[in-house]
Amino acid sequence: MEPKDIVEITPPETVVEGEGASETQTPETGLTLEEQLAAKEKEARENWDRFLRERADLENYRKRVGREKEELLNYGNKSLLEEILPIIDNLERALAHASDDGMGAVVEGIRMTHAMLLATLKKFNVTPIEAVGAPFDSAYHQAMAQFPTDQHAPNTVVEEFQKGYMLKERLLRPSMVTVAAPLK
Repeated sequence: MEPKDIVEITPPETVVEGEGASETQTPETGLTLEEQLAAKEKEARENWDRFLRERADLENYRKRVGREKEELLNYGNKSLLEEILPIIDNLERALAHASDDGMGAVVEGIRMTHAMLLATLKKFNVTPIEAVGAPFDSAYHQAMAQFPTDQHAPNTVVEEFQKGYMLKERLLRPSMVTVAAPLK
């Protein structure tokens, strides 16, 4: 016998007599057609719900990846910028203690280097925090000391030890400051 001569035979449907005699029953499952249809409808609903959940999970994943990508683009160079800030601090200290006693060209070179670094940081949205004279804000300032005085309002920044910086709207480094305290 050749393969093309093989005929597949399916079992015939049987009629259930008695109650619900008009329903047909398939021998392999023992279920009526309506029961099979109800089971398939339930399975279809479950599959549809599962599909919708997976679709929502995929959409949430896409949104999360988009946010992470934007975060990386905006703040990916944060560690590099944090390494540059001490260099700026040292240049500012050198300028504060420099005198023009025969070193005018060196002092001018330091000023130019300092200005170039600040301009470069500004291109990357790094801005200094203006602290002196501002009210103390623990989100932007780190209090290093208190200074009792009646010349400034209490909780006002009176001195800045180290300049703080913002990277866009995020704190890169807080300002280290002295805060005014009321006289006792």
